[in-house]
Amino acid sequence: MTASTRYDEDVAAWAEEQAALLRAGQLDRLDLVNLAEEIADVGKSEQRELASRMALLLAHLLKWQFQPERQSNSWRRTIKEQRRALRFHLGQVPSLKPRLADPDWQGAIWADAVTKAIDETGMGGFPENCPWGVEEILDDGFMPS
Repeated sequence: MTASTRYDEDVAAWAEEQAALLRAGQLDRLDLVNLAEEIADVGKSEQRELASRMALLLAHLLKWQFQPERQSNSWRRTIKEQRRALRFHLGQVPSLKPRLADPDWQGAIWADAVTKAIDETGMGGFPENCPWGVEEILDDGFMPS
């Protein structure tokens, strides 16, 4: 089997061909440069998912706390779903857990969450730093007041 599809022409067909070459043990036929980039991108994608879900969860927790008159079942469902998805994601990719304790990562995610909350509420005055610990944020029983 030879690779006939170029990476930049059809990445899905290219990926299938690369997988077939790996399974067949034809390592000399692999597109190593692009294969290495794709593998690195998998890790980046997992990190982006964690960051995106955490920022969305934090934005909803902010809205919950700062707009008590607008609290809704929809917000509660979003909070619950993001917590569930985060726990699942961390279970599937445990190497991401240390990110949760990284102050630089926390700061960047908090900034994203505040931006989302401002965009969605038109409000300002949110805390400069996250007032909750990771355990609280992921705890189904925690709702800020």
